[in-house]
Amino acid sequence: MANDGRLGELLVRENLISLAELRKAQEMQKTSGENLAKSLTKLGVISDQDITDFLSSQYNVPAIDLSQYEIEPEILELISKEVCERHKIIPVSRAGTSLILAMSDPTNLHAIDDVKFLTGYNIEPVVASQASIEAALEKHYSVPGATYDEVMDGFNEAEFDFNAEEESQDNILELERLSEDAPVVRLVNLILVNAIKKHASDIHIESYEKAMRVRYRVDGVLHEEMKPPMKLRNALISRIKIMSKLDIAERRLPQDGRIKLKLGKGREMDYRVSVLPTLFGEKVVMRLLDQSNLQLDMTKLGFDPDPLADFKKSIHSPYGMCLVTGPTGSGKTTTLYSALSDLNRSDVNISTAEDPVEYNLMGINQVQMHEEIGLNFAASLRSFLRQDPDIIMVGEIRDFETAEIAVKAALTGHLVLSTLHTNDAPSTISRMLNMGVEPFLVTASVNLIVAQRLGRKLCVECKREIKPEKSVLIDAGVPEAELAAFRVFEPVGCPACNSSGYKGRVALYEVMKFKDELKDLVLQGCSTAELKAEAIRLGMQTLRASGLKKIKEGITSIAEVLRVSASD
Repeated sequence: MANDGRLGELLVRENLISLAELRKAQEMQKTSGENLAKSLTKLGVISDQDITDFLSSQYNVPAIDLSQYEIEPEILELISKEVCERHKIIPVSRAGTSLILAMSDPTNLHAIDDVKFLTGYNIEPVVASQASIEAALEKHYSVPGATYDEVMDGFNEAEFDFNAEEESQDNILELERLSEDAPVVRLVNLILVNAIKKHASDIHIESYEKAMRVRYRVDGVLHEEMKPPMKLRNALISRIKIMSKLDIAERRLPQDGRIKLKLGKGREMDYRVSVLPTLFGEKVVMRLLDQSNLQLDMTKLGFDPDPLADFKKSIHSPYGMCLVTGPTGSGKTTTLYSALSDLNRSDVNISTAEDPVEYNLMGINQVQMHEEIGLNFAASLRSFLRQDPDIIMVGEIRDFETAEIAVKAALTGHLVLSTLHTNDAPSTISRMLNMGVEPFLVTASVNLIVAQRLGRKLCVECKREIKPEKSVLIDAGVPEAELAAFRVFEPVGCPACNSSGYKGRVALYEVMKFKDELKDLVLQGCSTAELKAEAIRLGMQTLRASGLKKIKEGITSIAEVLRVSASD
């Protein structure tokens, strides 16, 4: 922003951020080169919306939500994309001789004068968050990408008549040549860029006996996107391997790599690439990792106030273990990163062992695992304990050796954060006991366990309220006393959500504080069911109860909650 120093002072004066948080954001600015508002939101100390509302009230300028506006092309033609990016602005509409201009910094008089000179209009500023302006610029000024049909126009089947089973050096060179061919390059680019536009989390490229297909995982559900010709299969997969710096001659063993794609001004997208040999060729799965979309504000992840307070209290304990559990793709890493972001201060030493490192976090020592050379979670943990750590994050506790070292670290004055794959919070204790950890060590080290799932959010544009049968609500777990006042919405489908009825995801949380009553039950050798019943009696909100709360608030549907959570 044009006046970062002034903004920082005002936010501190209004008690919206602390002086320590301001200093931390200013330190981050020095390395990232971003403005103060973006640094503050990345740290999770204040949201984009809070800064926008503050600027609106401070300077008496209206605030707008750009996602609700469809800007006319002739309005966009008034100002070039380069000018908009430089000043963090976007024109919204005209009113007579005035141009409504959305600005991230309404005090930027240089930008107002610049636009006034370029357009000849009087400027009426409105304030919008920098993130929403960047999203609007991406949406409205981006050059329309080629369609699948346009890409395939240049495809000549005869050129790709190729036998991939032969292993000669000439064959490998020919495959490399074909992978650089125009339709192949354009098709791979289309697959990568379209995934970003559709907000996909994963891309699946699958080979079968007589066909291949490309699917995107959007909001946790796979959708078929295209079926490229079989003759393109080997060239397409080789192109991805070359971009990922993998061996195109190796088709019998799994390989892992990474693609970094530059998207316009300053934005990068990482793709984590996994290649797996299957019966009819190789399958490629790419995980999209967008640092700019990493949500580190815990209040926005889906926590309810009381469980969030328990979680924050636990991660701010001087020692002990906090565990996050759930299946792959349930947002465990995001929850851990948000906790680390909250703990990340200049007076603590934080080390993480990850496989793989998904996002780079400033001020945290992150270690990538390499099993092939013996660098696994257990080896990393041992090294961390010689590195004078305060906080340790272990990507996953997979075996007894890792669990044993993590427990010992938690008992010797370190805070340990980690994940496990279990169905709910109480069954995590049983899993640790089954690994071979002694019950007295588990009860002495574990502070809190969080189980989580991701459910799709209803599209706010088209969701509608319904009155389901009482039996449906009772089967879902709604208490009879709440049936009369329980509100339910269902998905409909509209252009804003690609006719799916859902847009975005929300997390459901089950937070189990490991209280003394629960520790006594573990030492007595009780079952998981007994442990869960006691945790609920002591006030634990289960995954299903968390889901029901989200249904009542109109955030998600009954079908989604039933899909991602088991009945209590």
